Amino acid sequence: MNGLKKLERLLNEGRITRRDFFTRVSAMGLLAAVSPTFFSKPSFALEPKKGGRFRIGYSHGNTDDSMDPRTLTDEGTFIITWTCRNNLIEIDHNGNAIPELAESWEISEDLKTWVFNLRKGVEFHNGKPFEAEDVIYSLNLHRGETKSGAKALLKEVADIKGDGKHRVIFSLEEGNLDFQYNLYDYHFSIVPSGTTGKEFNNCIGTGAYILEEWEPGVRFHAVRNPNYWKQGRAHFDSVEILVIRDFNSRVTALQSGQVDYINDVDLKSVQLLEKSGKIKVVSVPSDFHNAFPMLCDRKPFDDNNLRLAMKYAFDREQIVKIVLKGHGSLGNDHPIGPNYRFRDTELPQRQYDPDKARYYIKKAGLANHTFELSTSSERGMVDLAILFKEAAAKAGIDIKVLNKPADGFWSECWMKDPFITSYWNGRPTANAMFTTAYSEESNWNEGHWAHEKFNQLLKAARKEKNTGKRREMYHEMQRICHDEGPSIIPMFTNNVMAVSPKLRYKNLCGMIADDNMRVTEKWWFES
Repeated sequence: MNGLKKLERLLNEGRITRRDFFTRVSAMGLLAAVSPTFFSKPSFALEPKKGGRFRIGYSHGNTDDSMDPRTLTDEGTFIITWTCRNNLIEIDHNGNAIPELAESWEISEDLKTWVFNLRKGVEFHNGKPFEAEDVIYSLNLHRGETKSGAKALLKEVADIKGDGKHRVIFSLEEGNLDFQYNLYDYHFSIVPSGTTGKEFNNCIGTGAYILEEWEPGVRFHAVRNPNYWKQGRAHFDSVEILVIRDFNSRVTALQSGQVDYINDVDLKSVQLLEKSGKIKVVSVPSDFHNAFPMLCDRKPFDDNNLRLAMKYAFDREQIVKIVLKGHGSLGNDHPIGPNYRFRDTELPQRQYDPDKARYYIKKAGLANHTFELSTSSERGMVDLAILFKEAAAKAGIDIKVLNKPADGFWSECWMKDPFITSYWNGRPTANAMFTTAYSEESNWNEGHWAHEKFNQLLKAARKEKNTGKRREMYHEMQRICHDEGPSIIPMFTNNVMAVSPKLRYKNLCGMIADDNMRVTEKWWFES
């Protein structure tokens, strides 16, 4: 029996695999002596193992990418950011804000003063101690004169100051119940104070892995941080991310063992992949959504009659049936998905209605107009654009689909072309989602939309302590987006990944793709 206890210890410590455990126990004739409860222990099934090179085939990445936190717009840079850097807070699998580089925080009664107590003993990859000055510098990158997509999330911050080396005080102009959640945004990863220019591309952070090599749009390679401070994370010896835009090429790389993980799985291929027996498909419910934003400050999309025509011309039920194949749900022309706390479940679902679309297009005086829709190959956007074109044609609306190069789409077309395909990962709160993508003050207001009542409600809801009143405010904002907003939002899609059977994980997060972009830090190999 001493031999059995030793094997159990080795298994729990990750020094032998489950296969080794069963082989040795069977050889010793002790399988019957193993307690049935032992097999249900989390440590038996889910105890992380150290080692191995984790290779990812990724659909995102551009040759002009930068790791300057202010300029991040593409998932290829998001996953690199959280491979090498940390934030003050993290979002767990239940959607809660939990401490990361901040150990704890304190809030004043008026919700205007937030004090964050920082971890001690943490070092950056270059050996610099992590201190309050780094937090202040990193967050000030997104304040004042900046094009940061997260600027609006710090708009209410009047001042950030240190109180010693391990305490940071935020003073807000107006109270905000959700302020701690804002600090989760991938733009707000912490870099060493004074980092500038091309230094950002060294990816110096306090994170799980240290950059060895990065060729933007091609390949990223990093090795485990031997001094990583976070317990129970960073299991791989190294991480490699290869940019493989074509889905079939990603699948081939996974099947041949060139990579262990691919993202953006074509949902039409899920059943085929699962039948192969060599690939595991992981589907996580999420608030990821496709959007078709129209620039509201540019003719002809400044006319809400035209925007309504486009919304009624979209056959979203067909899209969900044909494209999602059960891996998602209907959207209703607002960005608050099924997992949000304040989602309005009583808002009537917009249906495909060619007659109403035809009515509104005539009311806008554009019945004979041809509309150009810019798209690219990412996230199946071309297929969505074509299905939309076909549905709109039945309402007499002529749409010309322009397939633009994926490399550079976000820098050349997004928020510039008047009508495009887009997509968004979820955010931890309705406030963060609306503030980032719909606030008049946001640099990422992709529809250039300005709605006075909506912006008033958004500011008021942040500091409303009465939950019932706050809920009604967010419901009204959803109704405004539904009726007058800049975007068609046809569906919410699961995050779907295809992986090697030897990969292990637990407590998957679905708010953002790739386990909240923490797949490199949280996952491990079985052996």
